[in-house]
Amino acid sequence: MLKGIDPILSPELLATLRAMGHGDEIALVDGNYPGQEHARRLVRLDGHGLIPVLDAILSVMPIDDFVPAAIFRATVKHDRDALDPVHREIIDCCGKHEPARTVVPLLGPEFYPRVQAAHTVVQTSEPRLYGNVILRKGVIYP
Repeated sequence: MLKGIDPILSPELLATLRAMGHGDEIALVDGNYPGQEHARRLVRLDGHGLIPVLDAILSVMPIDDFVPAAIFRATVKHDRDALDPVHREIIDCCGKHEPARTVVPLLGPEFYPRVQAAHTVVQTSEPRLYGNVILRKGVIYP
């Protein structure tokens, strides 16, 4: 245990977040997502839902502000504008940590290749469908 560090952030995940560089992306996926198949590197956080994991990661990782969009979410089938409850919670959680950033919906053909190219995929036990989000790492300014 560490002071001020959310205990959801396992040693493996903390090392991954620290190893990532500016512009690297990390995908947080639900329990139904084919994480093993799509991940270059896979970190499993079994037993944890997406939102607590997202909140923990955003408590330590800066989001890229060099690009117009740096936070992305999955969509419900082919409807870019549909918001399931999990998407509203993603938007609220990201807004708490990164109020100036918009969560951008990506349709499957845009979303899945981005997950496959991500530095790391974090597999949660989120039971809700389309509970997936991608974060692009930013910098810590001097």
